Amino acid sequence: MSLRVQQLNVMCDTKTKDNVFVKVSVAVQYFVIADKVYDAYYKLSDHRAQIRSYVFDGIRSSLPKLDLDHAFSSKSEIADNVKNSLADLMDDYGYKIVNVLIIDLDPDNSVKNAMNEINASQRLRQANSYKADAEKILLVKAAEADSESKHLTGLGIARQRKALVDGLQDTVSTFAAEVEGASAKDVMDLLLLTQYFDMLKDVGHKSTAGSTLFLPHGPDSVNRLRSQLNGASAGK
Repeated sequence: MSLRVQQLNVMCDTKTKDNVFVKVSVAVQYFVIADKVYDAYYKLSDHRAQIRSYVFDGIRSSLPKLDLDHAFSSKSEIADNVKNSLADLMDDYGYKIVNVLIIDLDPDNSVKNAMNEINASQRLRQANSYKADAEKILLVKAAEADSESKHLTGLGIARQRKALVDGLQDTVSTFAAEVEGASAKDVMDLLLLTQYFDMLKDVGHKSTAGSTLFLPHGPDSVNRLRSQLNGASAGK
């Protein structure tokens, strides 16, 4: 009879608390106690079968109390429970249990596929949540940037108009002071006519095919425009 450490591999079929059938692979490491060789030889006719039966009993009394997920995280606890009960029982027969290892928990393939799908769905849901948060941040930042841009544009337009008004005021005052008999109204009429001609010049330079603008214009257009402006000013 050998006194070296031996290993017995046991495959046990059982089910978990959530009714999932699994195959449990267990490795039992043991040796014969030197001063109990007589007991080891004569008390058991097949010590391997006896160890296997105790392992079955220990596994099938532990795993049915656990869900599948909990069983995977509690392999060391299950192994310790089996080792403690097995060590007490086999000591009477002259065998010392060195260690009990839960090598593998193998559920049915359909269960493994379902678990993988659940995990994939959870990760996809989390990824979509992160993507939605990122898109929300981009939209908020874009809205803030657009609001700030419009605010700055408004400030620029306001300053531009203020500068234009200040310039017109200076022009009217200077022209009325230097030209005898010219009133502020005459100066404004002259400025309006100047802007009218500038507008015609810009239209002529910038117009392209398909965007030509036709304006009623003739020799008396300037007089009519001035009369209309005077009439509008008088009506006010």
